[in-house]
Amino acid sequence: MRTPRQWASYLFTRAGIIFMQVLAALPLGLVRAMGKALGWFLYFVVVSRRRVVQTNLLLCFPEHSDEERQALARQTFIYFAQAWLDRAWLWHASPERVRQRVQLTGAVEELGGKEPTVFFLPHFFGMDAAWVAVVLRSPPRQSTTIYTDQSNKLVDRWILRGRQRFGYLRLFGRIDGVKPIVSALREGQPLYLLPDMDFGPEDSVFVPFFGMQAATVPSLPRFARLGRAKVVPLLSRLTATGYEVEVLPAWQDYPSDDLVADAALMNQRLEGYIRTMPSQYYWVHKRFKSRPEGETSVY
Repeated sequence: MRTPRQWASYLFTRAGIIFMQVLAALPLGLVRAMGKALGWFLYFVVVSRRRVVQTNLLLCFPEHSDEERQALARQTFIYFAQAWLDRAWLWHASPERVRQRVQLTGAVEELGGKEPTVFFLPHFFGMDAAWVAVVLRSPPRQSTTIYTDQSNKLVDRWILRGRQRFGYLRLFGRIDGVKPIVSALREGQPLYLLPDMDFGPEDSVFVPFFGMQAATVPSLPRFARLGRAKVVPLLSRLTATGYEVEVLPAWQDYPSDDLVADAALMNQRLEGYIRTMPSQYYWVHKRFKSRPEGETSVY
């Protein structure tokens, strides 16, 4: 039996999901305008997270002026809010409308065939559109990804339904371990991997990211090696008409026999991708939360 607090949380969450379902029918321009207003609101109200963004930008872009970094921070919150509201139409609008708004470009030939593939999907705000773009424009086949359960079970079910709406996406929890994921890879099921967050010092290596030592899980080279798979980056970008998802050519001579060097190379290449659209990266995350022994917190 739910407590009053649990009932309040349930009703608030249910109302939020209904709001997103209604939002799906609105014109994109109106949804984006609402996202911009929400982004400004969050920038001024959520002070603790604004400080995280500002710290990340100061560490990663010291060559920028204070005014340039503040502009990046404000735009980061706007893109964050717009991408969140865009999930309304990504997960609830008609497939035809979604197809019109999500474009796939670049080395689309990498999507064909049955060669084991790990898609490197960095945390740009349009990451949910990347999976949709691929499955709507490539032959149907089962794919896999790693998913972390949400504490709010109603939100958890809503996110899972949204991400499994198109195609055949199989979700593994981190507690499932490596073996089932590697087996799926070798069977030809592409793996969508988002390894560019700070998951703590355990199972991570400290390698440079924008000149800072960052705890980085070497899961990308590890799964590529164990699955005998190629690595194909997917870069998602918010545009005025929706999203553009660019497929980059598969990385050559990757992975090597050195997981640390491979993790460092992943971060180095990710830096280049971020510099093309710095305000669309997930700076709201405490990317440098874990510090090498002897270093103090930067937050």
